[in-house]
Amino acid sequence: MMPLTELFEMAAERLITVRDCLRFAVSRFNEAGLFFGHGSDNAYDEAAYLILHTLRLPLERLEPFLDAKLTDPEIQAVLNILRRRVEERLPAAYLTHEAWLGEHRFYVDQRVIVPRSFIAELLREQFAPWVEDPQNITRVLDMCTGSGCLAILAALAFPNARVDASDLSSDALEVATINVKEYDLNGRIELIQSDLFDKLQDRTYDLVLCNPPYVNAESLALLPQEYRHEPELALGSGIDGLDATRRILAAAKTHLNRGGLLAVEIGHNRDQLEAAFPALPFTWLDTSGGDQFVFLLRREEL
Repeated sequence: MMPLTELFEMAAERLITVRDCLRFAVSRFNEAGLFFGHGSDNAYDEAAYLILHTLRLPLERLEPFLDAKLTDPEIQAVLNILRRRVEERLPAAYLTHEAWLGEHRFYVDQRVIVPRSFIAELLREQFAPWVEDPQNITRVLDMCTGSGCLAILAALAFPNARVDASDLSSDALEVATINVKEYDLNGRIELIQSDLFDKLQDRTYDLVLCNPPYVNAESLALLPQEYRHEPELALGSGIDGLDATRRILAAAKTHLNRGGLLAVEIGHNRDQLEAAFPALPFTWLDTSGGDQFVFLLRREEL
């Protein structure tokens, strides 16, 4: 097999069109056995995204540009980002410094995990039917906010709400600050450094959202290399992945207003969670991935 350096040098001399670059990228991604799980789930979609982004072309329109001839600097720019994806196994979002949840774009870098929460889907529907009137939601907490994406989506979903966005990581809050400013929501979103509820004292909310660390120790040890570029603090949560969730459940009631809702994403831990808390009447919310990833509890059920 030809060394990667020689392969990319040859490509710089022979690739001409966007179609050429796309074919080359898909071949290299498949050959390298890359893992896809940070915005796309296959080599073709990820290659198309990286190429379109690098060429400053509309991300939703590939076909009109497939046979466009590229300049030498454009070819080199495309090959540079493709090579980094293969050699460094960085998630695409860290290469482009952007991630998308639906139509909403967020700045990201390696100080935060790449946004991919199922809670974003529920916010697009304003948590219907569990929230009967979105206008009545006036206080929201997004705990473990990371990039601030869910806090921003919550502020957009509930126009009368003030949102607290908390995280243990000061690095993460620096990234969240960038995104909150980008959406011009400084007046409605307050960023707070806190280990879960510890620094939130007597604050109470109509809705508490949390996408906490939930990867168990065994799974953490087996994560693909792409995930190892993300902050481990935001991924692992003890032997069974439930350490953070246990603390959340223990303290949530005192931070919820009457009728308030707690929504927590827990990955593939549904069975373990229900076994650990058999008395709690979890409601499992339907998302694109199924009905096992996000649970809902009212204050009165805690």
